Amino acid sequence: METDSRQTSGSDAGAFPGFEDLKKLIEKFQLPNLDIDALIDWQRKDMEALTEMNRQASEGLKALVERRNEILRETLSEWQAAIKETTSAEAISKRADAAKQGIEKAVANLRELSEIEAQARSNAWKVVQDRMQENMANLQKLLQPK
Repeated sequence: METDSRQTSGSDAGAFPGFEDLKKLIEKFQLPNLDIDALIDWQRKDMEALTEMNRQASEGLKALVERRNEILRETLSEWQAAIKETTSAEAISKRADAAKQGIEKAVANLRELSEIEAQARSNAWKVVQDRMQENMANLQKLLQPK
């Protein structure tokens, strides 16, 4: 297995691949009034925000799939129970009631799944929005004359 010989400096520049190389490239051009460590830290935070956004989206999708599977299992169990009782005239009436309740439950379940999906999307997007606001503040700081 290959080992990583990068060394971190300043604000953990080697935490993500390529940041140390980026720092060396910027130093090579010797740009005046540019805080290299701040720039590297800025990019590191961008990568962390993307990682967090992906984690949020993944957790939301996992919750959605788990709940959908739970709903499916419940529905199949209810249908199996209803099929066992199909022999009497009273059972036909019960099936009609069960069908009505099933439709109402399906609508409620779809609403719940939509809410889970919307919350997951909202959580992931909030991470990106927060990072974009931090980027704007950092950009203003970096453009200030020293």
